[in-house]
Amino acid sequence: MNAAKRYWLVPVLVAAALNGCAAPPTDAQPPNFIVLLADDLGYGDLGAYGHPTIRTPNLDQLAREGVRFTQFYAPAALCTPSRAGLLTGALPVRTGMAGRRGVLFPDSDGGLPASASTIAEALQAVGYRTALVGKWHLGHLPRFSPLAHGFDYFFGLPYSNDMRPENEHWDYARETFPPLPLMENDKVVQRGLDQATLTARFTAKAIEFIETHSEEPFLLYLPYTAPHTPLAISATRRAQAVPSQRGLYGDVVEELDWSAGEIIATVKRLGLSTRTFVLFTSDNGPWGWRGVNGGSAGLLRGAKGSPWEGGFRVPAIAWMPDSIPADRTVTALGSMLDVYPTLLAMAGAATASSPDGVNILPTLMTGEAVRDSVFYYRQEELAAVRQGQWKLFLRHPDAGAEGIDAAQPLLFNVENDPSERYDLAQEQPERVADLLRLAQSHTASFTPPPSRLNGILPEYEQSYAKHHRDR
Repeated sequence: MNAAKRYWLVPVLVAAALNGCAAPPTDAQPPNFIVLLADDLGYGDLGAYGHPTIRTPNLDQLAREGVRFTQFYAPAALCTPSRAGLLTGALPVRTGMAGRRGVLFPDSDGGLPASASTIAEALQAVGYRTALVGKWHLGHLPRFSPLAHGFDYFFGLPYSNDMRPENEHWDYARETFPPLPLMENDKVVQRGLDQATLTARFTAKAIEFIETHSEEPFLLYLPYTAPHTPLAISATRRAQAVPSQRGLYGDVVEELDWSAGEIIATVKRLGLSTRTFVLFTSDNGPWGWRGVNGGSAGLLRGAKGSPWEGGFRVPAIAWMPDSIPADRTVTALGSMLDVYPTLLAMAGAATASSPDGVNILPTLMTGEAVRDSVFYYRQEELAAVRQGQWKLFLRHPDAGAEGIDAAQPLLFNVENDPSERYDLAQEQPERVADLLRLAQSHTASFTPPPSRLNGILPEYEQSYAKHHRDR
């Protein structure tokens, strides 16, 4: 049976995974996977999530043809730890990818350890071709590269697009960071690049990969740099598109939507729709302190870096025609930690578990609640825990501000009160006690390794020490 004739078996594979089968039929063509990850896109920044002026017709159509989550969570509220959680299915604190520096920098000597199994490695082991096109941000040294973590091909940036010497906000960056490198596999192909071209270049490389591997199972992981600052759109896009009412930030999100549309159009053109699972989401909430250059968390409180809902709850759209029902809004909990076990189950991999993820295929297929809890870490500290509709802050997230009692837990019913305005801790002492026990049980269940984010390369040690001494 050739590949084209086996595509109809993909719904069978999904059903098998849903029912807990360890492996698919031997003659089945396993599904392809495409994970599109925005950078700092807020919960309220898409038309499908209620933005009044940013136009996102392609992602809105994806939501109409698939499943839209309303309670989907990032593993962390910052770039590096969130990406580590997505790829490993493990809370970042378990892999050392959380720490006081928050994220990895060009002067960091750490990265995702070899001991952390990634989705790419697991799928590669069962015959998948794998590619990462976009922002890596899990270690720029060769031993931490995407090629060392299961990706056959890499095209993109080793860290964030603002980590460059011309960064207007960081004196330290101007003194120490090299020109931003664009890499293909293990080679730097350009330095000091025009960031306005990035989304279009990533899109072209992604399409090239899909076309090249259309007859074999593949994983395409496309973590965009947009809409992370600095904001920029391509000259072609600027000439052709009507400017967004939301200004440059809206232009950038709309170009992101254009890219997603091009990816989906390619999948449809090649006849891969019914055997390709697509997930679109964001690594964390919007960059609140960038002002108009940052996004919106909609009705949620807080932003990137915060354990409030606006830092962790992100848009998420899942699509796979004929397998995943169309036009469904799912209010059950989901997490990027769940991507690892869910994709591996769909691929028929024998080992489809991860430390903190759960297989949410039942949620995708029927809306059934599978995940019942969420743990919110701020760096290496557990800041809050959610179980069902209840969320408990172990201490006030704004501790240090005038008039705030840092030691007082806060309790919110985040389904009744998603904006986290009404603290019910005094009214619900038994609920507080239950959630405190859950938090204590969780933290006692493992011993976190030392942070891999805090180390500095020797050649940067003096400049880093001087920077912090002068601040």
